[in-house]
Amino acid sequence: MKIRGAVLTTSSSTAPYGDSMPIAVEELELDPPGPFEVLVQIEAAGICHSDLSVVNGSRPRPLPMLLGHEAAGRVLASGDDEGSELVGRRVVMAFLPRCGECSACATEGRLPCERGSVANGEGRLLSGARRISLAGREVAHHLGVSGFATHAVVDRRSLVPVGDDVPPDIAALLGCAVLTGGGAVLNVARPLAGQTIAVVGLGGVGMAALLVARCIPDVRVIGVDPVQEKRLKASELGADEVFDPTEAVGTVKADTVIEAAGSAAAFETAVSITGIGGRTISVGLPASDARAGISPLALVSEAREIVGSYLGSAVPSRDIPRFEQLWRDGRLPLQQLISARIGLDDVNHAMDELASGHAIRQLIELPR
Repeated sequence: MKIRGAVLTTSSSTAPYGDSMPIAVEELELDPPGPFEVLVQIEAAGICHSDLSVVNGSRPRPLPMLLGHEAAGRVLASGDDEGSELVGRRVVMAFLPRCGECSACATEGRLPCERGSVANGEGRLLSGARRISLAGREVAHHLGVSGFATHAVVDRRSLVPVGDDVPPDIAALLGCAVLTGGGAVLNVARPLAGQTIAVVGLGGVGMAALLVARCIPDVRVIGVDPVQEKRLKASELGADEVFDPTEAVGTVKADTVIEAAGSAAAFETAVSITGIGGRTISVGLPASDARAGISPLALVSEAREIVGSYLGSAVPSRDIPRFEQLWRDGRLPLQQLISARIGLDDVNHAMDELASGHAIRQLIELPR
């Protein structure tokens, strides 16, 4: 079938991307779904730093690639009978499928699926297939999703169904921003009453972590970001205190600090403001050559921990329903994370807005 989608053909393009236009919205051919796969009509897709990192070349991926990894939509068809119960359902797309068979999948989210990680790195679905082509040339899938399009073929192990009462924009956020940031809070930080949790980097993932932390009774929440507008927004969303990174260092000491910016400087800030016996959790994805300095003595003498958490150490089928219920109960106002709503053709300008540091979550709305 013919679809429209945002295809990146070259990375490391010169910014501003609104001028260099590295992403082209093209008419593509989408093959039917195979076994374990379904056809999804995309309703909404969020723009995340993991998309920008492919555009700017900090995380190389096979090209050409149809971008987008945070999305939600409605299942139109299944490639086998076992997936037929999903037809007609609204689904959240998670950017790391879990095969359920490898040793990593047995760690309850602590380690990313081995097969899923290989498939993502190769720009393929979990089956090893590519279902997208442009003028007869194969196009890579972005993290098993490729959500910047009108339709996608996705392995059903990348999907979690949600209720029809969950709007598409909220559903899309559940698949990356909330799963990563909120998952780090519930699965790794697990703050206790009376403790303090700080979040360094208040983009979509960081703000989601802040919102989920606010759901835990008697936990003090601190937001840290260099952008004043984001600090003001964090205060509106319930942060007890907010700081510029330069103010936080030497002032803040938290039991748990989540680094959600994906930069070496943010990581160093997060480590610096972690208190004695505390834990630093890094969920951001910096460039592969980024390096940070820490004091090994402080780790030992202050009995501190540094933990990496990919996708919030989440199991999507377990954790997305938890966040869905928090939203349904009115405790997780995820609509407050949406900083702009755009069309598919605005995707290059959206990358500039994201790179500027001012966007929280821009959402592409697809026609239905």
